[in-house]
Amino acid sequence: MAIVQIVQWDEALSTNDILAWRYVDRKNPAKSDELGNWTQLIVREAQEAILFKDGQALDLFGAGRHTLSTNNIPMLRRLINLATGGESAFKAGVWFVNMADIPDIKWGTQNPILLRDPEYQIPIYVRAFGQFGIRVKESRKFVLKLAGNKPSITRADIESYFKGLILSRMGDMISTYIAHKKVNIFEISAYLEDMSNDAVEKIRPEFASYGIEPLNFYFGSVNVADEDEGIKKLKSAMSERAAMNVMGYNYQQARSFDVMEAAAKNEGGSSLLGAGAGLGAGMGMGQAFGQMAAQMGQYIAPTPAAPAASPAPSAPQSGGSVCPSCGQPVVQGAKFCMNCGARLTCPECGAAVVPGAKFCMNCGKQL
Repeated sequence: MAIVQIVQWDEALSTNDILAWRYVDRKNPAKSDELGNWTQLIVREAQEAILFKDGQALDLFGAGRHTLSTNNIPMLRRLINLATGGESAFKAGVWFVNMADIPDIKWGTQNPILLRDPEYQIPIYVRAFGQFGIRVKESRKFVLKLAGNKPSITRADIESYFKGLILSRMGDMISTYIAHKKVNIFEISAYLEDMSNDAVEKIRPEFASYGIEPLNFYFGSVNVADEDEGIKKLKSAMSERAAMNVMGYNYQQARSFDVMEAAAKNEGGSSLLGAGAGLGAGMGMGQAFGQMAAQMGQYIAPTPAAPAASPAPSAPQSGGSVCPSCGQPVVQGAKFCMNCGARLTCPECGAAVVPGAKFCMNCGKQL
């Protein structure tokens, strides 16, 4: 029966690309999980070793040399009976976990994220790239959740496992800064540090469930493709807005200028333009006179027909005459309304007056 004398991390795997490795005896791989009593377990600095039996993570060993005996593997002792004499073997596997910092794991969007510009609402495709750093904080949880049937856990595995999670969280963050905080895509580079700090805290609880601690998270770049049609439209809109701001007019005024310029370039443009302006002015005056007549018809109280000998309208009469300001009945011959005090007749000719008028419509006296 083969007895494993030394169990340690394989020197050929001394790289930060390997985060955890299941011990394999290079001389006799089939007997790698048969550990003899008094086997020497060597754990290097920045490593931890976990003894596994039947899929259960049992005893945990830190840096140093450990003799596998009933004195220092109490959890294993509960499952098996170690024979004395130093020759008996027991089934148990060993996982080594690299506890060193892994500072430079890359991340990036494979497919651009579709967003809308917060000001112009133009759809744009946004890409983002960066890197993050991690360290294994709880080796038991790390191996149990990520190892499965694999012989090792590598940097590539971490990138694959967390790619979807990271892209989802970072996509939400970019959307928050652009859509909710109203940050223009061409100005977002000024917020990369703030976004990086927020990202660490955003992914911390997610990583903790796998026994991993995030050291940092960096947004290296958030950008767009210059050939994207949405970006071309956005740049054009921003350029036009900037030109209007410099000249001091708005979009509606700019369109009016374009229409006038186009009309002036047509054959006979100046005469047509003048005719159009004159027609517009005439229509405006007609509307003004129509509104004035409607108001006069609304506010002037009905009066009996004036005698043929006198062209001036008579003062309001009782029995139906009302104040044009408040609508209350007025006494025949009264010059002022008893309810609101409004003047009812011209002091010069006695004709009814329109509320708010500055001159009498009959004799022209200033009121």
